[in-house]
Amino acid sequence: MTQQFLKPVALAAAVALALTGCGKSEQAATPAPATPATAPAPAATTAAAAPASVFDVSELGPSTEACSDFNGFVNAKWVAANPIPDDRTRWGAFDKLAEDSLNTQHDIVDAAAKGAATAQAGSIEQKIGLLYQSGMNEDAIEKAGFDPIKPKLDAIAALKTGADVADYITKAYAEGDGQVFQFGSGADFQHADMQIAYANESGLGLPTKDYYSDAKYKDIRDAYLAYIAKSLTLTGVSDADAKKQADDVLAFETKLAAASLSPVEERDPQNEYHFVSVKDADKVTPHFSWDKFFAAQGVTIDKGFSLSQPKFFAEFDKLLASAPASEWQAYLRFHTISDASNYLSKNFQDNKFDFYGKTLAGQPQQKPRWKRVLGAVNGSMGEALGQLYVAKVFTPETKQRAQELVDNVRNALKARIENLDWMSDATKQQAIAKWNTFLPKIGYPDKWRDWSGLNITGDSYYGNVMAAAKFDYDYDIAKIGKPTDRKEWGMTPQTVNAYYNPTDNTINFPAAILQPPFFYANGDDAINYGGIGAVIGHESSHGFDDQGSQFDGAGNNKNWWTKDDRAKFDARTDKLVQQFNDYTPIQDKPDAHVNGKLTLGENIADLGGLNVAYDALQVALKNNPKEAGEKIDGYTEDQRFFLNWARVWRGSVREKQALLYLNTDPHAPASLRAIGAPSNMPAFASAFQCKPGDAMVRPADKQVKIW
Repeated sequence: MTQQFLKPVALAAAVALALTGCGKSEQAATPAPATPATAPAPAATTAAAAPASVFDVSELGPSTEACSDFNGFVNAKWVAANPIPDDRTRWGAFDKLAEDSLNTQHDIVDAAAKGAATAQAGSIEQKIGLLYQSGMNEDAIEKAGFDPIKPKLDAIAALKTGADVADYITKAYAEGDGQVFQFGSGADFQHADMQIAYANESGLGLPTKDYYSDAKYKDIRDAYLAYIAKSLTLTGVSDADAKKQADDVLAFETKLAAASLSPVEERDPQNEYHFVSVKDADKVTPHFSWDKFFAAQGVTIDKGFSLSQPKFFAEFDKLLASAPASEWQAYLRFHTISDASNYLSKNFQDNKFDFYGKTLAGQPQQKPRWKRVLGAVNGSMGEALGQLYVAKVFTPETKQRAQELVDNVRNALKARIENLDWMSDATKQQAIAKWNTFLPKIGYPDKWRDWSGLNITGDSYYGNVMAAAKFDYDYDIAKIGKPTDRKEWGMTPQTVNAYYNPTDNTINFPAAILQPPFFYANGDDAINYGGIGAVIGHESSHGFDDQGSQFDGAGNNKNWWTKDDRAKFDARTDKLVQQFNDYTPIQDKPDAHVNGKLTLGENIADLGGLNVAYDALQVALKNNPKEAGEKIDGYTEDQRFFLNWARVWRGSVREKQALLYLNTDPHAPASLRAIGAPSNMPAFASAFQCKPGDAMVRPADKQVKIW
């Protein structure tokens, strides 16, 4: 239940590991000052020998498609030849690389499990081995049934009053098993160098608040009711009582949903921070004592904490006072079962998959058991597994080359800021000040987390997962009241993704993404800048998107803009909102539009990142005349740059998952990311000789240029 506030903005939706929280760790020191973008710099990824072909041009469509449907030109053949596996809801470049990462991790955990009996006592190898071993012991898990959660269900059955419920929630949190709301540490929005406590809204079983009230989601609500009822009957509740309790749970969550934020509202930093004293928090929730809660967690609160969404917590308190104990029991009972289902016997696992996998996301089959257990290992001991992963696959040479690319792309971003024609010098100075404090982190932490306090046995899968949850929760809340450590990581090294964190102003590139098709140690610059270079530019641009631009270089939620410059910025981003609002990515659903406001931050980062990476490529080519002007497989450097950008977004997604993403994901569909930014860039039109009127050339009055 640990939580990081404000949520880091990642390159893509989570693809492989189904992590349930943000793991943290530590990383390298602040880099030396970077040189200007125009200064001589090495071509970071060019091998000494002639560049090899790393792009299969036989996958490309007719050349005439490049200007009409660039995504189709680059990716249609591959997508047709690579259907989505039955145990996935999507399949593409990210997913294929994530699958490769999973296979490597599988080798690691399998070896750890086989060697657990002889491994050094207390080592991460032994703990990971025992955790994985316990998850793969299906006979023991089947025999246990739902016995592991019976003590919790008994405690819930004993609740008689709202005060009992408040005490139960407080005690459950102290055990690392929180309910109703989220609680954890995070940087103070006003003093980002310090960690404070955050309480945030949560507690819903459906994706967003709209699923509880909108008529178009009635079928999903009906399926959710059936899922709740079956979850209860699996623990011995009668069919009639289970149906009544399911109705109570849905009605209860509907009240919480009405007081909750929409996904667009969640992106506004003003809705994620509300600093109050403990005394004032108790006024919002007179039936829930924060003093008692903090004491039970072992947390000392100084001046106050963030009760981030007062409206939600007022509704929570209202329900403590007014909802019958039986409704609270039904709600807590169901969520206890649902949260534990993946670690219980097969009937619980199948029931959860039938709703969340099949009904919501359209996934035909569950992942094989080893992948599901590996997901639990990542959720419980992700950084420890990352330590073993890095030792196996990540070389110092790869990290060095990536560092050079990061420096070159960041320099190009600085040059873009300095040369903006719409921003005043006063705001530019503040933007450059923020740029100067970026901390890039590459591959993995320099200092690994200590796992010596975590006790893992070979006896109980659920018990091990709960022990890890308690250990991680205690690790997280121990930071409250302490200085922020910018060297910590919010992703594991084995995650195929990257992210920017506005409250510590860091850009982070895990080891697993520093591989083809993003990064080729011996590939040509055009391919690498169109892949990992654009990723670096993307994460750097997040520092200046609609959300990141509200934080200064120290990570504080502080306005550093002149009023006029902010208005100009908003006018430009409004055009990008409209561009994506107009997209309808699901063929049979013309009314299903992208939400341009929900996806705005990612779209700004794509546009800025691709422009910045393109600039960095031009500098690299000037500094490497031998490569400049050289065609590979018949394509110029500029063409290969854009080809690889589109290739990393190749893929397809099941319709139900696509609809779910449109409602919840701050990233636009991958097929649109392949074309959205390039269609705003004259460099793309020039590279492929596209003409005004072509679909990939947005009209001059609609072209968007921000950073």
